[in-house]
Amino acid sequence: SLEPHSISSTKQPVFKMKIAAASVIAFASSAAAFSAPSMTFSLGKKKGKKAPPKPSGASPSADAWANAGPSLALPFATAPATLDGTMLGDVGFDPLGFSTVPVGPWFTGLEGRNGQIGNLAWYREAELIHGRIAQVAVVGFLAPGLFGTLPGNDWTGNDAYSNLNPLEAFSQVPGLAILQIFLFMTYLEVRRINIIKEEGENYQPGDLRIGQGESRYNPFGLEYSEEAYAEKQLQELKHCRLAMLGVFGLWAQAQASGVGVTEQLSAALVTPDYYAKAGYFLPEGI
Repeated sequence: SLEPHSISSTKQPVFKMKIAAASVIAFASSAAAFSAPSMTFSLGKKKGKKAPPKPSGASPSADAWANAGPSLALPFATAPATLDGTMLGDVGFDPLGFSTVPVGPWFTGLEGRNGQIGNLAWYREAELIHGRIAQVAVVGFLAPGLFGTLPGNDWTGNDAYSNLNPLEAFSQVPGLAILQIFLFMTYLEVRRINIIKEEGENYQPGDLRIGQGESRYNPFGLEYSEEAYAEKQLQELKHCRLAMLGVFGLWAQAQASGVGVTEQLSAALVTPDYYAKAGYFLPEGI
């Protein structure tokens, strides 16, 4: 017969082994249920196309990357399944996977639009608004050097608006001038948010009720056909994307050089002194 002490000492390690095994199984099952999004690159020889894997049910993000397709913008990468090409201007550019995660509930009372994966309307809204601001900023970088600056006075200072470097001009202009811009931008944002709340699920990204259509501000009398209107929308989208890249380059160059863009361009088109004096070292007549 076994003593009670020996029986308890035998069962204790067995019990601990059961707990450890259960923990390992639970951890493995939870790890298998989670699949982080990844972006695959295909360089070199192309392999035969494989059938897209079936949704695993692990997460919408994992399913979007599991059913990824080729990217038009990045031929060496793949685009998640949420970018299926149906939205205007969709070229499969989403290396960080923004379209594979639900958007945040930025506004309340808009059921059917908040928290849905693949709802690209919010991202398109942000792209258009940032792109439009970037286009205005590009004009602000170039216009003072091409057409001149605003005149100053005794109150603001005669040289208040004379600086052609936008980064330095921002701190040189009067504070009330900056306040005017801020208040105007606030008005536009409040108006845009009110339009979004009024339209609800029917809201079209970037729609400020300006242009063709009933009850809209249309000072130029624009009346495009459906195909022509879609083409104009695509042109605006491309200009927005180009402006966002361009204004970053303008800002970086102004930050590095300390002068305005037009001053840099004019200096680049002038014959440098060392080149003009190169003929001094050549025989006369050559």
